[in-house]
Amino acid sequence: MATFISHSPAQTAALGEEWGRQARPNWLLGLSGGLGTGKTLLAAGLARGLGVSARVQSPSFVLLNEYLEGRLPLFHLDLYRLARRADIIAAGLEPYLTKPPGVAVVEWIERWLPAPPWPIAPGVRFRRVEIKSVGETSREISYEDFSG
Repeated sequence: MATFISHSPAQTAALGEEWGRQARPNWLLGLSGGLGTGKTLLAAGLARGLGVSARVQSPSFVLLNEYLEGRLPLFHLDLYRLARRADIIAAGLEPYLTKPPGVAVVEWIERWLPAPPWPIAPGVRFRRVEIKSVGETSREISYEDFSG
């Protein structure tokens, strides 16, 4: 597992941007962390790295935002309001979580994949990301990659 210490929102966004430049099709990034830890900021940086110029907003109330203008399609999901796996399936979000047709960034991934072992579909790369506040603007971002 790798760990990155971000000392500012700009550094968190820059990490996301670097990941966006490295992104390949069928990539699922699962983000966990408390409210206000920078999940959406990391997703916005990733979008910038993919070449998305649109403003990235939290999909908390719409569940899914799609950004199709970049080098790969980006699907930004927020599962906070969905308490059970059945709710996620009923909302029609399962395809983005099992075989994303581009890059899927999922906030509150623990609602879908609560604990290992994670069932990752063949050909899907899954990056599990945990963000923790370690100061007013500092974050500890730990991540690990898995392949299906």
